[in-house]
Amino acid sequence: MPKTRLTPMQCKNCGSGGTCKMSRIQETLKIVIVGHVDHGKSTLIGRLLADTASVPQDRISAVQRRCTEQGKEMEYAFLLDALEEEQSQGITIDTTRIQFHSEKRDYVIIDAPGHKEFLKNMISGASDADAAFLLIDAQEGVREQTRRHASILKLLGVRQVHVVINKMDLLDYDQESFDQIVTDCQAALANAGLVARSYIPIAAKFGENIVHRSSNLTWYAGLTIIDTMDALTIEHSSHDAPVRLPVQDVYKFDHRRIIAGRLESGTLKAGDEIVCWPQGTRTRIKTLESWNLSEPPIELVQGLSVGVTLEDPVFLERGTLITNSDAPPLVGTHLTANVYWLGRNPLVMDRRYTIKITTQETSCEVKTIHRVYDSGDLSVISVEGGVPANFVGEVTLEAKQPLAFDPFAGVPETGRFVLMDGYEVCGGGIITGLAGEQSTDDHQEKEKSPAGAAKPLVLRKKLKRSIVVNQ
Repeated sequence: MPKTRLTPMQCKNCGSGGTCKMSRIQETLKIVIVGHVDHGKSTLIGRLLADTASVPQDRISAVQRRCTEQGKEMEYAFLLDALEEEQSQGITIDTTRIQFHSEKRDYVIIDAPGHKEFLKNMISGASDADAAFLLIDAQEGVREQTRRHASILKLLGVRQVHVVINKMDLLDYDQESFDQIVTDCQAALANAGLVARSYIPIAAKFGENIVHRSSNLTWYAGLTIIDTMDALTIEHSSHDAPVRLPVQDVYKFDHRRIIAGRLESGTLKAGDEIVCWPQGTRTRIKTLESWNLSEPPIELVQGLSVGVTLEDPVFLERGTLITNSDAPPLVGTHLTANVYWLGRNPLVMDRRYTIKITTQETSCEVKTIHRVYDSGDLSVISVEGGVPANFVGEVTLEAKQPLAFDPFAGVPETGRFVLMDGYEVCGGGIITGLAGEQSTDDHQEKEKSPAGAAKPLVLRKKLKRSIVVNQ
């Protein structure tokens, strides 16, 4: 499991420690920072937190004392890499999530590993991101891992990508060197089907162009890191998005059965009609529950861990997907997908794997491998022998039991998945649809059974939300 390190986050609305009602209903934007090992991801994040006073001063002082005792300059990466093993190796081993805020909004920053051995953890981090910052060492330039990370970001559908060129101090802040790296990176990203929205020169070690503009980079007219983050857009308003609440667990308190989970998409209010998938049972939200609020919330919004009670005694279990009644998911056992494979053995047909989509988990098999792509240049190779490690496969999967999900282009939060071989995470990817899916125009009306349960849909309505096409 990823280790979670939460930084103190003061509410911008009331000045409290982030527990007031107003602070809990803000939309949070998730950012993943990826790059080659030693290119400076943890230093960038550590400096960002330090320069915005998002970590206590005593913690910064403790790191300074430790670095002094070891005869080192201040290592801002140590604000994140707390484990002795990570500090000794200088490698971020697991995916670290840090709660953080600027003056504009709340963030979750995901520090994803860059070492080749830890690509699987990077997939876990990037699969949950709204935007990505791809970090490149100015001295080393574009590397193999840079291309692989670009392929993963494309595969997982991260639409907002910015490139950060670090260690400009080692090149004497030379503009021509920066321009050449930009040219090389544009070509590498184009091979992966990506276009970066900006290129930002920084020197993370000295905090240049992170929060404050650098006097050594006066030729750069773009935004700093923090200003770029604040300019990011949450592409789909939670009020326009379909409701997607994967059930995490069911708790019994006195006479109440509280359905708990993270609201991945949309909004919920008491009285809303919902459908529980894959069984298709209809009911309504009776109450909204809370643990840390003095008053019950009026509305639950995307990104919150929530609790609800239902009007009817519906049997639900972990993995059930709660949706609104007018925007059902796809439900079925056969799905088409793009998989980035990292297993020791190739991804092959007719072998049992475990698929995880939000809180849903079941076994599955690869029924068809349609194409296999080299993740470096996206060239097509033979499908004989399966999908090798670090390659991308277009596949059809057959699950042991029905799953409720969405194409990634419609609802990213329920269109991502992870594959496991035994107890090891070996791949991740995005869902493109149901196998043999017809046009969405062919099915516009939901069917009901006499008992009032909606029948699982082979197809679903077009969602009433804008879809941004990957560049």
